[in-house]
Amino acid sequence: MITDPVGPDAVPALIEAARTTIRDHGDGNVHTVAAAVLDEHGRVYVGLNLYHFTGGPCAELVALATARAAGAQAPRLIVAVGDEGRGVLAPCGRDRQVLADYYPTISVVVPTPDGPQVVGAEELLPHTYRWQAQQIQRLRFRASHLPAVRAGSKRVTLRFDDPVQVGPALLVFEPAAGTDAAGDLEDEVTLAGRITSTTAKTVAEISDEEAQEDGFADAASVLPGLRDYYPHLSSGDYVVFVRFDVDES
Repeated sequence: MITDPVGPDAVPALIEAARTTIRDHGDGNVHTVAAAVLDEHGRVYVGLNLYHFTGGPCAELVALATARAAGAQAPRLIVAVGDEGRGVLAPCGRDRQVLADYYPTISVVVPTPDGPQVVGAEELLPHTYRWQAQQIQRLRFRASHLPAVRAGSKRVTLRFDDPVQVGPALLVFEPAAGTDAAGDLEDEVTLAGRITSTTAKTVAEISDEEAQEDGFADAASVLPGLRDYYPHLSSGDYVVFVRFDVDES
């Protein structure tokens, strides 16, 4: 494991990880480049390119996706190495744009006449057009819900006029303003998670069982309870049952 993601030992170790991968698993045809990614915890992930005439993914993109699938959220360093002794390769134009859009702070190992050097992703595309990459949605909670979410006893939340969709989400627990009540957070806490389903219905349509999923005693408790969050909510308004999971990685 590399303990210093941008230190002097990180680059040669990451190059070697990519070189070993292409040596052991390259086939000289479909898989000709390997990439290695170093994440925020010092973990290394590798990937191979998948050549296809329709535009198969480059090794860098495969390695980044592999890292994310394992829980990495802030990749720090990336390198690609070619087969047949080609050594370190610079990212192609598409990969440079992806890196600049999604990972603008990542460092990239590139070949130079003086050997491999590290540059920032944005340095690879000076004066580039920047596409606004979609920001991950945020599902906000009061700080008092953090213990139950962490324990797994809360996996449902009722929302009104708070658009969310199935997919990755950042669960945000906000400290209460102007109070010293026990259990309040001093700083914002975030957990990586995923919204798994959303179901809309009026407050009047909520059953006792559904109410209890979100910690209410029964359906009759929902409206007065939600009015603590949404003071003008009525029984005919639609609310959304948002079911979510927490990323345990």
